[in-house]
Amino acid sequence: MSQFDINSEKVAVLMGGLSAEREVSLMSGTGVLQALQGQGVNAHAFDPAERDLGELKKEGFSRCFIALHGRFGEDGTVQGALELLGIPYTGPGVMASAIGIDKIMTKHIWRADGLPTPAWKKVDSAAATLAAFAELGGPMIVKPAREGSTLGLTKAVCADQCAMAYALAAGMDEEVLCEQFIAGDEVTVPVLGSGAQARALPVIRIVAPDGNYDYQNKYFTHTTQYLVPCGLPAGEEAVIQQLVRDAYKSLGCRGWARADVMIDAVSRKPYLLEINTSPGMTSHSLVPMSAKAAGISYAELCMQILQSAALDYPRHD
Repeated sequence: MSQFDINSEKVAVLMGGLSAEREVSLMSGTGVLQALQGQGVNAHAFDPAERDLGELKKEGFSRCFIALHGRFGEDGTVQGALELLGIPYTGPGVMASAIGIDKIMTKHIWRADGLPTPAWKKVDSAAATLAAFAELGGPMIVKPAREGSTLGLTKAVCADQCAMAYALAAGMDEEVLCEQFIAGDEVTVPVLGSGAQARALPVIRIVAPDGNYDYQNKYFTHTTQYLVPCGLPAGEEAVIQQLVRDAYKSLGCRGWARADVMIDAVSRKPYLLEINTSPGMTSHSLVPMSAKAAGISYAELCMQILQSAALDYPRHD
């Protein structure tokens, strides 16, 4: 991590991009841009869907705040390009980003490290999805392996829904994941920092209408409740925060990220669902909400993340 000099550095806020989450990325990026500019940072919007990344170097940008979501922004591709350009960027590096967006690979690593995650099957057809339903039981979650924001996700409650659920997910990604449904509390936990300095922020408990925390309820309605303090039984919050720190480190994350967790209503055991290596920064987003509960304003959060910008392979020339 290089020391940030607010007086001399030109910062690009990467937003928009080519993924299915472009609209949300533009909202995140606009918020970040305004916050940084309000703190006196020489920050500018940069949309990789409209401009070649090589222009970052030509125009003298010395640091990038990645506010891209999904493919071509959160999957290691932009991170790799910035490594080649030698421009430090926010969030996890190439490998952690590439693994983090792939829910199947993430689960393999968490399972190998002894971290709890719901049982799953990778499927490649409607018939395989039906077989997974028979093995995992219902309800079952069917989703694309490499999309975010619950895009393409179905909660299949009966076998008759499997074919439709597979078609929806496969329409967004050739790799489809069937996952055991965990009934209970849904929570999310941001992490800031790297290595031994990584710290989990307050847990947010999510209460969505009819338990349906979908794309619409995430970004465009006001009916979902976000509880922070989370109101969980004594001791559970600390256990979940430690679990998420372990999950973050397991994937080699740095800078910041946010992990989603389900808590079994009966056993109270937490299960890791997935990690977001470039979380949302919109008015509905959860990292700013958790940070606020920890006494960190939106502008301060943006500055902390920007200051953590780094390269996997720093230049020494």
